[in-house]
This record gives sequence, C-alpha cells and structure tokens, in this order.
Amino acid sequence: MDQIWKEMYDAAKKVLNARKISDYVTAGEVSAAVRSKAGNIYVGVCIDTCSSLGICAERNAIFNMITNGEQEIDRVLCIPPNEGKGAPCGACRELMVQLMPGKYQEIEIMNDYSKDRVMKLGKLTPEWWID
Repeated sequence: MDQIWKEMYDAAKKVLNARKISDYVTAGEVSAAVRSKAGNIYVGVCIDTCSSLGICAERNAIFNMITNGEQEIDRVLCIPPNEGKGAPCGACRELMVQLMPGKYQEIEIMNDYSKDRVMKLGKLTPEWWID
C-alpha cells in the first residue's frame, strides 16, 4: 500500500468519533478522506438525522474540498463503523460523476483498506447516465 492511502486513512481515523448530537442527530459513525488532484486531503464524517437530512462522510469530505476552492478528486477512502470494506453509495457516486464528467472514471476508491483493494470509480459506476 502506498503512503498516500496511509495518510488518508490516518486523517479519516482522526475524525472518526461516533457521537449523539441530540435526540435526533448522530454523527461520526463513518469518516472519509478525499484527496484532491492538487494533493490535499480533506475529511468529513457522516451526519444522520431522523428526517433524512443527513449526509454521508464522503460527500461531507467532498464539500469540504469544494469549500476550500478545489473540485477535482483523485482518491476517496471511507472508514465504516466496522472498518470493513465499502464503496461510496449512489448519492456519493452521483456527486463525483457530476463534479468530474468525462474524468470521474479515474477516481480511485479504496474498497477494502485491510486488503489494499482499490477500484476505479468507472468500474463501480459503469455506463452512468452522464456519459
């Protein structure tokens, strides 16, 4: 595994902190790190609400990247509650596709950190509507 994935994992691990915000909101059960094409790492956590107004950790990290003036994604890593394997949900994939039409296929997704299994977003989202 290359050093960049380790740095992303460490950054995501630092913000992984499951907590109850209120009777209606929880946060931090899942964390994510996104590496921009410029090489900067941005993190985010999931925020869940009882009324479906929450956000996935990956999209939160992507919005953090956008807030900081970048919009091209190089890599995405997520730490689910059991630190097992997982791929971005459909909403997260859709955001990445729309951010980088024509280029999203090359975004690297860490699908299983323990096994160093990386997939390209194009393989996870074949024949997307935007193509």
